[in-house]
Amino acid sequence: MKTPSSLKLTPQQVLNALGLLLSSSILSISSLAAAETSPQELKEVEVTAEKESDTKPVKGYQAKRSTTATRTDSELVDVPQAITVITRDFIQDQSMQSIADAVRYVPGVQAAQGEGNRDQLVLRGNQTTGDLFVDGLRDDIQTYRDLYNTDRIEVLKGANGMIFGRGGAGGVVNRVSKKAGWDPVRDISVSYGSFEHRRIAADYGQGLSDELAFRLNAVYENSNSYRDGVELRRYGFTPTFTIRPGDKTQIELSAEYFKDERIADRGVASFIGADGSNLNNRPYRISDYDKFFGNARLSPTETETVAFNAAITHAFDNGVQVKNSTRLAYYDKYYQNVYARSSVTTGGTVQLGAYRDNTKRENLINQTDITYSANTGNIEHKLLAGAEFAAQNTDNKRLTPAGGENLPGNFSVANPTTSNVAFNTTSRDQTSDFTVAAFYLQDQIVFNPQWQAIVGLRHDHLETRYTDLRNGTNLDISNSLLSPRAGLIYKPTENSSIYANYSTSYVPRAGDQLIGLNVTSATFKPEKFINKEIGAKWDITQNLSLTAAVYKLERENVLAVDPSNTGNSILLDGQETTGLELGASGKITDQWQVMGGFTLQNGEITETLANTDAANVINKGAQLAMTPTRTFSLWNKYQINDMWAVALGVVSRSEMYAATPTAGNSTILPGYTRFDAAIFAKINPQWDAQINIENITNKDYALFAHNNNNITPGAPLNARATLNYHF
Repeated sequence: MKTPSSLKLTPQQVLNALGLLLSSSILSISSLAAAETSPQELKEVEVTAEKESDTKPVKGYQAKRSTTATRTDSELVDVPQAITVITRDFIQDQSMQSIADAVRYVPGVQAAQGEGNRDQLVLRGNQTTGDLFVDGLRDDIQTYRDLYNTDRIEVLKGANGMIFGRGGAGGVVNRVSKKAGWDPVRDISVSYGSFEHRRIAADYGQGLSDELAFRLNAVYENSNSYRDGVELRRYGFTPTFTIRPGDKTQIELSAEYFKDERIADRGVASFIGADGSNLNNRPYRISDYDKFFGNARLSPTETETVAFNAAITHAFDNGVQVKNSTRLAYYDKYYQNVYARSSVTTGGTVQLGAYRDNTKRENLINQTDITYSANTGNIEHKLLAGAEFAAQNTDNKRLTPAGGENLPGNFSVANPTTSNVAFNTTSRDQTSDFTVAAFYLQDQIVFNPQWQAIVGLRHDHLETRYTDLRNGTNLDISNSLLSPRAGLIYKPTENSSIYANYSTSYVPRAGDQLIGLNVTSATFKPEKFINKEIGAKWDITQNLSLTAAVYKLERENVLAVDPSNTGNSILLDGQETTGLELGASGKITDQWQVMGGFTLQNGEITETLANTDAANVINKGAQLAMTPTRTFSLWNKYQINDMWAVALGVVSRSEMYAATPTAGNSTILPGYTRFDAAIFAKINPQWDAQINIENITNKDYALFAHNNNNITPGAPLNARATLNYHF
C-alpha cells in the first residue's frame, strides 16, 4: 500500500481534478439558486385593521390622545395634568344636551345654577362662566351651549394660563367640534320624553371631491320642564367644510347660528331655622320641586350666537408645522328675572326682586401655533411657539324697577309671585374694550423611555378700556402677565406615568368679570391662581384608563360679592382648594364599558374678610360655595348581545354650601345619591333606539344653587326615548 507521501500526480492529472471540482461547484450553486427561485406555495395570511374615521376619531368611552393640554397631539398618559375627555359615544348614551349634563361624571367639577341663564361651572372650588372654549378658542359669553355640533368635550383641571391665557384658573372646558371629512355621516335623531321634551337633530356629511368635504349639523328643540311655567326653545345649524389642496395642507371652515330661548329659572328659596336664625338654612320644601318663586312669564332669557371659524394647517418639508386659527363671534343676550331675594321666614313670607339685563359682545381671536421636533444628542424635543391676538368689545346695561331690585313688601309663600313689575330705572350702563397680545413657548422633552418633562412660559399684554356711560367714568388699565408651567413625568412602563406639575394663571377684569363689578382702579387687579399637582395615569389595558391626582390650588386677590351689600364687590385675600381625584374610562370587558370619577376635596377661605359688618364677616376657614367634600359618579353599560344593551348610573355628592358661609348666613344643600338607567336596542343597521331614565327612585334633592336663596330642585323621575336613523 502506498502512503500519501509517496503518492505522485502529474500536472495534467492536477488540472483535470481542478476542472472537475470547479464544474461540480458551478452545478451545485446553479441547483441551489434554481431551488431558491422556484415558486413556493405559502399559506394565505389576512391582515385586518379598523379604518380610522375622519368624522369620528374617538370611539367608545376612552380617549387616549388630546391637544387641549399642550396644543400638540399628545398621548394623555404623557400629559402631566388631570384631564377628562367626554366622548361622543358617552354623550349619546347619556342623552346629554348641555355642559351641566356632561360634567356630572368629571371628578373635581360641579355645575352651578348660573341664575338660570347660563352655563356656570365650579372647577376645583372656583366658579366660572368664562373658561369655556371651542376648538381651543375662547367662547365666553354667559349663555347655554348645546352639544348638537360637539364631537367630544375635554376638561382640563388646574391653572392653565400658559396654554389658554387669561382665565383657565380652576380649569377649562374645551368643546371639540364635529369636523367635515370623507367618511360619510348620515344621522337623524328624534327624542320625546317627560314634561313634553321634544327634540330633533340631524348630522349629514360626505366628501364632495378628493379635495373637499362637507358636513351640516342642525338641531331644534321645544320642551317644557318639571318646574311650573319653565320652558325651552332652541335651534341652530353649523355647516363645516374641510379642504385639502395638497397632502401637507388642510383648511377647515365653519359657521354657526344658534338661538336659545327659555325661562330664567332661579329655583326655590331657602328656609329660616325653627329658632328664627339664619343658621343651618335648608332649601324650602324641596319636595315642592315645581313651585316657581317670582314670575316665570316675566323671566325670559334669549341668546343669539353668530360665529365664524377658520383653521389652516400646513406641514413644511423641513418638519415645521404651522396652524393658524381665527374665530369671529357675535353674541346678543337678553334676560330678566323676578325671583326670591330672601329666605322664607317662619311667618311664611318671602321678599322678591327683579331686574333686566342686556349684553352685546364681539370677539375676534387669531392664534398661531408653530411646532417642530428636534434632537439634542439623545434627547428629543417637541417645540411649540405661538402667538395670540384678540379683541373683545362688550356693552352691558341693567334696568330695575324704580325702587331698585328689591320689590316692596313681603309675599306669601303660598303664592310667591307678582306681576306688578316695571323696568324703568338704569342701574348699570357700561362698555369695555379689551385687547390681548400674547406670545408663548413650550418644550416637551423626552430624556429617555422613562423620563419626560414639559416646560413653558407665556406672556400676555392686556389692555382694558372701561367707560361708565351713566357718569362718564373712564378707566384705562394695562397688565403684563407671565404664566409659567413645568411638569416632570416618570414612566415605569410605556402605558403608565407618574407626574408632578406646577402652573399658574391670571384672571384680569374683562368681559364678564366687569359685569356687576364695583369699578375702581384697585378692583382691576387680576386674580392669580397657582396649581400644584401630583398624579398617576395607567392604561391598564388597551381599552381601559385609570387616573389619579392630588392637588393644591391657591387663589389670590379674589373678587367676591360683599355679603353686607350685594351691590358692591370686594377683594378677598385668598382661598385654597386641596383634593384627591380618581377617574376611570373605557372597557372592563368587551361587553362592559364604564365612565366615572371620585373626588375628595376641601375648599376654604385663607384670610378673614374684615371690611364688612360683623354679622356678615367671612372668616378664615369658611368653606367655599358649591364645593362638596365628596363626589362620586359611575356609569356602566353592558352589551348583552348584538341587539340589546343596558346601563346603570349613579351620581352622588356630600352636602355643600350654596354660598360661602358668613357669620349669619349659610344655606346648606343636603347631599344626595341618584340612580339613572338606560336600555338600548340595535334594531337593524339603519335603526337604533334608547330609553334613558333619570332618578329612578324618584328622590327629592337639591341639584345646585346660585346663592343662599336661589336653589334648583333636582328633577323627579323622568324618562326620554330617542330613535336614531342612519341612512
